[in-house]
Amino acid sequence: MPDFRALISGKKPVLIDFFAEWCGPCKSLSPILKEIANEMSEEVRVIKIDIDKNPTLANKLNVRSVPTLMIYKEESLLWRQSGVVPKAQLRKALNEFK
Repeated sequence: MPDFRALISGKKPVLIDFFAEWCGPCKSLSPILKEIANEMSEEVRVIKIDIDKNPTLANKLNVRSVPTLMIYKEESLLWRQSGVVPKAQLRKALNEFK
């Protein structure tokens, strides 16, 4: 995995989905994230991070449940939510930080 700071340091908001392969709610969130990534690709980056493959990072960021979504911009955490988030709510959050 690339350096996490490099992923979150740009001027474009980055939506990060901390997920696990075994997580049912993560699977239901996945198509919503794909739609967001396709519809907002010019304004936002969407990155998925598997907590089982990146336990140190998940622990460092205090990810205790999946899915956990975070929005970063210029290395600052702007928004964080655990659980499945409706597409409209995600778009609203992302639009605030564009």
